[in-house]
Amino acid sequence: MNNKIKTILMGTPEFAERVFRKSYPVLKDKFEIIAVITALIPSLVKKWALVGNFKVLQPNKIRNPEWIKKIQELNPELIILCAYGQIIPKEILDMPKYGALNIHPSLLPKYRGASPIQTAILNGDKETGVTIILMDEEMDHGNIISNFKFQISKKITYKELEYKLADTGADLLIKTLPDWVDKKIKAQPQDHSKATFCKIIKKEDGKIDWNKSAQEIERQVRAFYSWPSAYTFLNNKQLKVLEANIKDDKNKKISEVFLTDDKQIAVQTGNGILILKQVQLEGKKPMPAQDFLRGHSHIIGSNLQ
Repeated sequence: MNNKIKTILMGTPEFAERVFRKSYPVLKDKFEIIAVITALIPSLVKKWALVGNFKVLQPNKIRNPEWIKKIQELNPELIILCAYGQIIPKEILDMPKYGALNIHPSLLPKYRGASPIQTAILNGDKETGVTIILMDEEMDHGNIISNFKFQISKKITYKELEYKLADTGADLLIKTLPDWVDKKIKAQPQDHSKATFCKIIKKEDGKIDWNKSAQEIERQVRAFYSWPSAYTFLNNKQLKVLEANIKDDKNKKISEVFLTDDKQIAVQTGNGILILKQVQLEGKKPMPAQDFLRGHSHIIGSNLQ
């Protein structure tokens, strides 16, 4: 007789795939995956699910009655959601007896929404973490089941922090789920008065405003490392800044490119200078800034747009 808890996983990007891939081998003896729900786009979650021979569902709109009916027919006892991308209707949230749980990469109620990892870096936060909540109809609003926080380094990039948070999320899920289904944990309401929100990142968010401080721009470089990248324009061609350092000096006009005394490429910002370490010109491969300089010496003395 199969006494495993019938579980549906919902997620789409690499963050979700990493959480599922790392937690499932530990949880599989008690939890049976009856379906994996992911977006219509090709996703790493779908690839992982197909390798594992799991049933894959890709609703265009999960709110549509036919999809609600399909999920109801599966009769899930538990739903685990991680970066799925659609709002889940109450009809689905109410189906499983153990509830629908969401793994969110921030310390809720801080950074509800689509970009908590990037926002933590942009804001220069010294700590972040993962929260598992019992979902309700509002975005990242449900009662907290468990969380875990940790310190983050000053130089961490988006991708590095994403992996660390995904691994933390997997560990927290492994630790939390058995106690949750055994009713050893009681979910606690969030302090909604302390809620903050973060937006969906768009391509134009990567555009560098050289009037900002070097510190702000350097955080932008790390926050948008994988997408959309922090970028500027050199002679009407997009130049991505993939790695940078900061100095406090102020020598030139804002956005002017110059060489420091130790021959590093620097850009004057509104406060401090940004040292370019790795760049990528439109249509070219990423390269160290010093290698870029050898083929593009005209950048010195120019103003980036």
